[in-house]
Amino acid sequence: MQINDPATLAEVNAAFDAYEQALVGNDVPELDRLFWDSPHTLRYGAGENLYGIEMIRAFRAARPGKNLLRDIIERSVTTFGSDFAVANVAFRRAGEPRIGRQSQTWVRLQGDWQVVSAHVSWADA
Repeated sequence: MQINDPATLAEVNAAFDAYEQALVGNDVPELDRLFWDSPHTLRYGAGENLYGIEMIRAFRAARPGKNLLRDIIERSVTTFGSDFAVANVAFRRAGEPRIGRQSQTWVRLQGDWQVVSAHVSWADA
C-alpha cells in the first residue's frame, strides 16, 4: 500500500479545502455533499454525538451560521492507498483561549472523497 501518493494526497487536500471553505462560509449544501450520505456516518462534536447523516444535517440546520471563522495552526493529511485518508487539524478562533482539534476520516466513495467520521474537541491552550 502506498502512503501519501502525491496525486491522492492532492485530491484529499482539495476536498479538505472545499470542506474548510464550506464550514467557515456555512455552506450547508456543500457540507452535506462532502459527508457520506449514510446512517453509518458519525460526527462527535465539542458538545454533541451525532450518529448518521440525518442527525448531522439536523445539527447543521439548527447551528448559528456566524462566528465560524478559524485559523488552522497545524494540519496533517495522510493517505493510505488511493481510497482512504485521515485529516487532522488544530485551530484557533478569535476570542477563544482554547485550541480546537478536528479529525476526519475520508473515503473515496463512487469517485468522490467524503467524510465518513469526524471528531471536534477543545483543549486548554
